[in-house]
Amino acid sequence: MSLEKYKDKRNFDQTEEPEGKIEHSKSELIFVVQKHAASHLHYDFRLEMGGVLKSWAIPKGPSLDPDVKRLAVQVEDHPHSYRDFEGTISKGNYGAGNVIVWDNGTYTSTEKKNLKEDEDLLLKGFNKGHISFTLHGKKLNGDFSLVKLKGKQDNTWLLIKKEDSFASLEDILKSDASVQTGLTLKEVQIQGKSLEKKQTTQENKNKEIIFQSPMLATLSKNAFDNKKWVFEKKYDGFRIQALISSNKVSLYSSNEQIYTKDFQSVADDLKVIDHEVILDGEIVVEDKNGKSDFQMLQNFLKTGEGNLKYYIFDILNLDKNEIVNLKLLERKELLKILLQQYKFKRTFYSNHIFEKGIKLFEKSKKDNEEGIMAKRADSTYQLDKRSADWLKIKNYLEEEAIIIGITKPKDNRAYFGALLLAQYDNGVLRYIGKCGSGFTDESLKTLYNKFKDYLLNQSPIEEKIKLRETIQWMKPHFICTVKFSEWTTDKRLRHPVFLRIRDDKKLKTVVREDNSLQQENSSSVNKFENLEEDLKVKIGKQNLILTNLNKIYFKGDMISKGELIHYYSEVSDYILPYLKDRPQSLNRFPNGIDSTNFYQKDINLDKSPKWLKTEKVYSDSNDKQIDYLICNDKETLIYMVNLGCIDFNPWNSTIKNLENPDWMVIDIDPDDGNFVEVIKTVLMVREVLDKLEVESYCKTSGATGMHVYVPLGGKYNYESVKIFAQIIAREIQSKLPETTTLERSINKRNHKIYIDYLQNRKGQTIAAPYSVRPHAGATVSTPLEWSEVQLKMRPTDFTIKNALKRFERKGDLWKPVLGAGIDINKVIEKYNS
Repeated sequence: MSLEKYKDKRNFDQTEEPEGKIEHSKSELIFVVQKHAASHLHYDFRLEMGGVLKSWAIPKGPSLDPDVKRLAVQVEDHPHSYRDFEGTISKGNYGAGNVIVWDNGTYTSTEKKNLKEDEDLLLKGFNKGHISFTLHGKKLNGDFSLVKLKGKQDNTWLLIKKEDSFASLEDILKSDASVQTGLTLKEVQIQGKSLEKKQTTQENKNKEIIFQSPMLATLSKNAFDNKKWVFEKKYDGFRIQALISSNKVSLYSSNEQIYTKDFQSVADDLKVIDHEVILDGEIVVEDKNGKSDFQMLQNFLKTGEGNLKYYIFDILNLDKNEIVNLKLLERKELLKILLQQYKFKRTFYSNHIFEKGIKLFEKSKKDNEEGIMAKRADSTYQLDKRSADWLKIKNYLEEEAIIIGITKPKDNRAYFGALLLAQYDNGVLRYIGKCGSGFTDESLKTLYNKFKDYLLNQSPIEEKIKLRETIQWMKPHFICTVKFSEWTTDKRLRHPVFLRIRDDKKLKTVVREDNSLQQENSSSVNKFENLEEDLKVKIGKQNLILTNLNKIYFKGDMISKGELIHYYSEVSDYILPYLKDRPQSLNRFPNGIDSTNFYQKDINLDKSPKWLKTEKVYSDSNDKQIDYLICNDKETLIYMVNLGCIDFNPWNSTIKNLENPDWMVIDIDPDDGNFVEVIKTVLMVREVLDKLEVESYCKTSGATGMHVYVPLGGKYNYESVKIFAQIIAREIQSKLPETTTLERSINKRNHKIYIDYLQNRKGQTIAAPYSVRPHAGATVSTPLEWSEVQLKMRPTDFTIKNALKRFERKGDLWKPVLGAGIDINKVIEKYNS
């Protein structure tokens, strides 16, 4: 028996797993079953034999039902001392994840002889590929067999329960706690039994948790119901981030102002937490009816009187483990388990409901509350970003604005007449109106005394503001909240009333949100929405009839077909160069992404407009000529969207040079949505190509992966390009063997990232740059500068809501892909040298 494989796979300076040695139980053979959440959840079944624990990974876990045969994959022997291991194998190590001792006990051969004879029988059975044994555990009892499958891989067995008094149809896996500590896997993660206690560097070991700029929500107009979303109460208070380390608590506002002393009772409440954590929530003062009131909170800051509470809705870090990349529901589950361990007076877990957003919104209106929050259940926490994955839905019109000046008072008013207000619009501070209501004599005096040190001689914005009143300009420093009746057509607030000063916000977060989520970041008026009937419109040289423009294509985001057409109308100049003269495979979603889609390559010429350009291309698979649609102009582009095409998937070559692709593409395709590992893989692609002096360009796929393109200029045929791509892919995979694979079969990838070089075959299609993808959030396949490819980036950063402004600002980053291209022969020579 040997433990060499076990030791070779582990770095015992970085993991608390026992190094172990050959050793034997004195009186009875032991068994253990460890539940292990690594890259995928499984159960490790271990039997003591010959001084080690013979081990099998059982993906679906053991069963007490004799009719159920569980696949068991034999893995390396583990040391006898591994029987008690429970905790967390830190990231970057083999088997990284949480482990509990799900069951343990003793076992014998079914013949039940003395220890030595029993062990000899079991070892003989192991070598023959058939072991019969009896378990005496806390959960598993009775007779079992492990049977090796013939003709399969050497390590493939079946675990089978025998008919006896312990056989049962009961799902034994529902008993999910450790028999050693009583903890579940999630609770082990919370307890932090070995969470990152052994880091690879001293720097990480001494790393302190620090303030993180919070994720921000996007304003949305309407409440909605959706199974993929959760809904929370919107609190009227201060967004507060709590940093807890060694029983020291620091409270920060969203603009990183310290508020620990102001809310000392909350800080004292949190001191009982004996973990290092970063919590995200809202501090409020509630009235006798339990309604949060911002004015009462401001009074508390002056007087210390009021019912102060801290509602926590998210967790960013746990024992120096950044968990922002976990899904929202996973983070909230961790948060709830954490908070349940302690008794608080002022700290509360912020509850949520699933799916029923409209019901919660109606309740908030009835209770005269501010509104609700809607959050996508599978969303990650996007630091320092305003995201459409979090929506704020308000009961009344209210805006935050930056004060850029005051007017001279009139009549009997003292100090000042009105506030001049502005917001950022595409990075530029723009005037949105003046506010002269909502003040008392006392507040006028208090505000003026605040303003005195920030007065300016000239306007802080470029825009010329024409007012009859005398203006005193101010340095942009103060943020206020106003309520108002509506936005005017010239983007001014109508009837604004001053509510309060906000000290807890950053200036850059004060942006225009009046158009709601449905229009946010749109660079022009959308003429394709809110139409009751079909629209006849002239695009280019053709008259098109656009149908069902109000049909919702993305239900969770309430994005209509009209909005999709508007996007492509605006982005046509960017996307058309990458569609021109290329056969199109139409992926049609006539009823949106939640309904059935279908593919169409062969265009019915009899039923299609005569002005459409098509090209006959022979199809090997169909053994006939296919009439492919060719999209060379805006009218064809919009025609395709009207058919239900959400994304565009052109060939890599054009009809002018059909055998030779214009680019090589490496498609990074993850299995489990771990986008951090995708980014690491993409950066390795660039590193490999840079060493070969190959220019490359990167874009998001718009789904869960990334695409790296290399321009070729149509100089090489598909077979040559595929071979070249395979060489590059092999080099990348050799540098990242633990996380990547070239295995095409999904079932054989073992949850690794697939480096797909086969996209470089003739007839293969891939999402075009600037193409919207049929995924929640209406993400866009977005060209990137290499400097933007960072670990914190997410596919959801680029959507139909914000992409147009980005493209206007960045221009077409993809242009070089259509350039002259590289010399593959020179690259191969360099590679071989």
